[in-house]
Amino acid sequence: MTTPRDPPRYAWIIVGLLWVVALLNYLDRLMLTSMREWIVAEIPMSDARFGLLTSVFLWIYGIVSPIGGFLADRYSRKWVILASLAIWSAMTWLTGHMHGFQNLLLARAVMGVSEACYISAALALIADYHTGATRSLATGLHQSGLYAGAALGGAGGWIAAEHGWRAAFTIFGGAGVAYALLLLVTLRDRAVEPSDAPAHSKAELSAGAAARELAASRAFWALIVYIGLAGTAFWLINGWLPTFLQERFTGWKPAGTLAAWLPAAWVAKMEVTRGSAGLWATVPVQVASFAGILIGGAWADRWARRNARGRMLIPALGFCIAGPCLALLATTSSFAFALAAMLIFGLGRGFADANLMPIVCQVIDPRFRATAYGTLNFVGVSVGGGMIYAGGWLRDQHVGLALPFAAAGAGLFGAGLMLLAVKPRASG
Repeated sequence: MTTPRDPPRYAWIIVGLLWVVALLNYLDRLMLTSMREWIVAEIPMSDARFGLLTSVFLWIYGIVSPIGGFLADRYSRKWVILASLAIWSAMTWLTGHMHGFQNLLLARAVMGVSEACYISAALALIADYHTGATRSLATGLHQSGLYAGAALGGAGGWIAAEHGWRAAFTIFGGAGVAYALLLLVTLRDRAVEPSDAPAHSKAELSAGAAARELAASRAFWALIVYIGLAGTAFWLINGWLPTFLQERFTGWKPAGTLAAWLPAAWVAKMEVTRGSAGLWATVPVQVASFAGILIGGAWADRWARRNARGRMLIPALGFCIAGPCLALLATTSSFAFALAAMLIFGLGRGFADANLMPIVCQVIDPRFRATAYGTLNFVGVSVGGGMIYAGGWLRDQHVGLALPFAAAGAGLFGAGLMLLAVKPRASG
């Protein structure tokens, strides 16, 4: 197998430019939840209504994702990215100036439409520039921006406490609009080589052609099953892991030899409390996921040089190990084992995030790769939203979270096996 040429310097500049957009993408959507008490104090609403602000965003985001992907395939990826960033940033800014629940709900709905158009276009543009040798690592580095945005979502609460909740939306919304102006002059679509023109032609591209292409691909159907199974675990952990740790491990703190080696102040700060359970549920997983995209991306790129299925085998391996670890998390009474399970789960998630778009590039016609990714995003969000609801419904029926966590572990293991059924169509 020949070794592809290294991408030009601008291919890495693209990753850096879009990393910032990815950070803003998750930061702007998630910081609302960190400001609940300040928002509700000024705009009274029930918990159900406050939850609806996030649910509406998620529902619309999922539904529009395939459409956003098609627009990126049919038209300019650059302009889809710019329009998406500018509109959701404007809505973020406007959120800081809203004075009623209905207006907040409308702003969140528009954010759902605009943010849904970003991720498929961005990853497709990165794949256009990184044509093989560095594709997984480049994709993974971009996805780390999403992790950073999720981690920084709590900064909204800090700003709200210090300067009021409206300031956070105004600051980050304005920053996004300004950054869109910067991208206007720095971001560009990849010029199509003459030899690539037939494969990349957009003149006759239609929604019907995209639908027929995806529906006829057995590999794509396998990816739908894969992302559906993976989504059950991802969203269940996102939505219910803090509650799980609160209920099972509140009161835990280092003891024995570990406690003897640590300063007393550290032992006190490491105790799992109802307040710190949220940090324990997010920081280890996010850190491990970040490591996973770097390791999994670089490893997949190297493996793919010798084996066309290398990018599929890396996340398959990660999920086949992470699935049993989730089952262990569901049953263990040892916080050390639970922490290890969370770290391995995060590592496996990173392996998957770094390689999903590169896998799509191997099994789907290049003209439809953004549409395909958007469709997979819709499936993952839809299944995940259902799992979050299912977790709450089971709790209402007095069923603990151990059962859905164990089921999610089995689903993750099944997702890893499903990747073994995906066969590359071409080098992408």
